[in-house]
Amino acid sequence: MGRYDSTDDTLRGAVSHEDYDTVPYVYTDDPGEDKPASPVPAGDVPAVDPHDADDLPHGAHVAGGAAASPHETHAVAGSAHETHAPTDLPYETDETDGANGQPHGLDDRPYEPHEQHASEYSRVVEEAPAPVASPGHDAAIDVESREDSEALSGRSSRLAWGIRSDVGLVRSHNEDSYLARAPLFAVCDGMGGHAAGEVASSIAVQTLAEEAPATADDILLGAAVESANAAVIRGATEGVGKPGMGSTCTCAIIDGNRMAIAHVGDSRLYLLHAGTLVRLTHDHSYVEELVDAGEITADEARVHPSRSVITRALGSDPDMYADHFTLNVSAGDRVIICSDGLSGMVEDSLMEAIAVSTATPQQAADTLVSEALAAGGHDNVTVVVVDVLDDGLAETHRAHRMRRLSFIVLSILATLAVLTGLTMLYVSSSWYLGANDGKVAIYHGVNSSFAGIQLSELDTQTSVAVDDLPQTVQEHLQEGISVSSADEARQVVDDYRAQIDADKTNAAQTAQTVSGEDSDAVDSADGGAAAGGDAGATGASATGAINPTATTEGGEA
Repeated sequence: MGRYDSTDDTLRGAVSHEDYDTVPYVYTDDPGEDKPASPVPAGDVPAVDPHDADDLPHGAHVAGGAAASPHETHAVAGSAHETHAPTDLPYETDETDGANGQPHGLDDRPYEPHEQHASEYSRVVEEAPAPVASPGHDAAIDVESREDSEALSGRSSRLAWGIRSDVGLVRSHNEDSYLARAPLFAVCDGMGGHAAGEVASSIAVQTLAEEAPATADDILLGAAVESANAAVIRGATEGVGKPGMGSTCTCAIIDGNRMAIAHVGDSRLYLLHAGTLVRLTHDHSYVEELVDAGEITADEARVHPSRSVITRALGSDPDMYADHFTLNVSAGDRVIICSDGLSGMVEDSLMEAIAVSTATPQQAADTLVSEALAAGGHDNVTVVVVDVLDDGLAETHRAHRMRRLSFIVLSILATLAVLTGLTMLYVSSSWYLGANDGKVAIYHGVNSSFAGIQLSELDTQTSVAVDDLPQTVQEHLQEGISVSSADEARQVVDDYRAQIDADKTNAAQTAQTVSGEDSDAVDSADGGAAAGGDAGATGASATGAINPTATTEGGEA
């Protein structure tokens, strides 16, 4: 098994690559012994009815759509663009014993697991406990104490992940490889037997690590998977691994609220969203085609004798293409990437129950692997569980709010700046007349203040006394009499001065006129009095002359 993670940038086995042409191969990988893959051209072996599973040699891996043993790994079905019919299905018999078609070295005895796991396998079959449904329940098998099991967990600011990879209870070596380099995660299930399957899967994850994009771009991720295919093919021709080796590949890049997925083979990617587990990938397998055609159900596919026949995989066809797509994820979602050692052993409903009820990604991965082992552990089991802690939407919303707030603030500041500019322009072009120390003064600005700041300044102090002006003008001067310019202000002041001078002149003339009239009246009054006195004396004389006895008479009277 190979692994590639963010904390350990090394991969078991150095690899080199070169293109080569290949034809469909058959893989023989007896779980009881580490037999090397023995590639045989598909046309050189006899055809077998795929529904006659009893006629197939135990442990044979079939290409082109043939039935396979329940305990084998994967078989590559030639070109990725071909769909093979249930007939003309080749398989390799190696050297057969007589007419029963059994591979050399095998007999009619029931299958027995590798002795390394025989006792544990028997115990699991006889005493498999109930499935784990919630945190705190004991796992069916304690995977942490197993020697052929390894785990990896990690955490970033937005993601948390837990990984468990186990050899299983049947096979003697682990051909799975996984990649954990956030935000990139992958599972590759190798095919071809010892020194072949694990090499192919290791080459695949190493190529992905080198060529996968840094963001959730499914097109570039799919191109990286296709590069991994070419690398696996080159590796076989250069002596790295064995001819005919192959691998599945399912990978994802989780970047914020976007997840890019690329996929080939029968490894799977699930998404747990709002308590519901959904399979997002489509198996490239013979039984999946039967399910799509409505010939069998998904439950029947899990136990179908041809369930391990792969119609598309890395290393089988230079023109292989990967499925790829992008979708949205949100905080609280859980992503599960697994080899068929899990999906072939554990039903999706139980996977959903475990995924919902486990608290951490590592607990989920451990429990899922434990359930696969409890169900038989016929294949290597690798599970990568990734929790989306932060999809970046909150930060995006905060950034959007900040941008909006910044826009509003900038708009307000810009508006204030414009208003201030217009105000300053208005103030600088305004003039008015006012009173200062009892005199008429010319001011530059407006007769007002803002925040304690006077918006005008004294320009000219005149000699015109405010008290010399009419009462209404004096009141207007207290409020400020606006004028359009300094010249107009000076003209108004000159008019005031001229008016005051004219008023003073008129007042002086009026006063002089009144004074002259008063003198004439006095003179007239004095002249009249004198004339009256003379007239009285004349009259008396006349009277006396006319009536000299009047006095006497009067006196006597």
